[in-house]
Amino acid sequence: MAKHIVIPARYASSRLPGKPLALISGVPMIIHVAALAAKTMADNVVVAVDDQGVLDVVLGAGYQGLMTRADHPSGSDRVMQVVDEMGWEDKDLVINIQGDEPMLPPQIVDDLFKAMVARTNIEMATLSEPIAKGGDFLDPNVVKVLVGDDLCAINFSRAPTPYPRESIDDEVLFNAFMQSGVARRHIGIYGFRVSGLRSFVGLGESRLERVEKLEQLRWIEARRDLLVLDVKQKVPGGVDTPEDLARVQKEFVSSGHLPTIQ
Repeated sequence: MAKHIVIPARYASSRLPGKPLALISGVPMIIHVAALAAKTMADNVVVAVDDQGVLDVVLGAGYQGLMTRADHPSGSDRVMQVVDEMGWEDKDLVINIQGDEPMLPPQIVDDLFKAMVARTNIEMATLSEPIAKGGDFLDPNVVKVLVGDDLCAINFSRAPTPYPRESIDDEVLFNAFMQSGVARRHIGIYGFRVSGLRSFVGLGESRLERVEKLEQLRWIEARRDLLVLDVKQKVPGGVDTPEDLARVQKEFVSSGHLPTIQ
């Protein structure tokens, strides 16, 4: 059972055009992400691109890249094209790391691999962490996840969930509610067995997915188990906007962090 990482990198981001090539400490963001992925236990890392310029940068930095179709409706579809073209086996594991996570701790990716190795019945897995700020709980850009006692997802939503009916206007009670760990932020990194990814893509867009614009909801609607692993390290937010990029650039400068170029 081989372990793979695929990094979808779409050039035409609506909120930050040319995002994969945005410079952070003088290095394109996609190279930072590939460098982090290369530090994990993955047997190989493939950057799935839709732009020749991005592919040239990836290959020039010593990483493996693959040109994929520009019309894929989601990152999972793009990953599926890589899986098919690379000829990976159904029993293999593949983790989808977004190309806009230049500060992702490699250890949490390894933890996701290990969790899927240990639970052979699981075909799809993802990550979460407690929500610590009331503003995040109310922010529709922060996706919330409800997790059952079996550590599998019950629901994902952009809305506050679960909704604390009697304490939403009471700061003390509301903070206590969040600190209980019930309110959790979904971290958009997905692990699949290749067989599970094939099933996921084959399901197509579901009703709730169409409403919330959250593709993982198709798996929930299909009543399939989706393991949610609690991260042991804080996960910095990704880069979706120019403001996010400025924040990450500042953090890189202050930390002196630089990727390893192969």
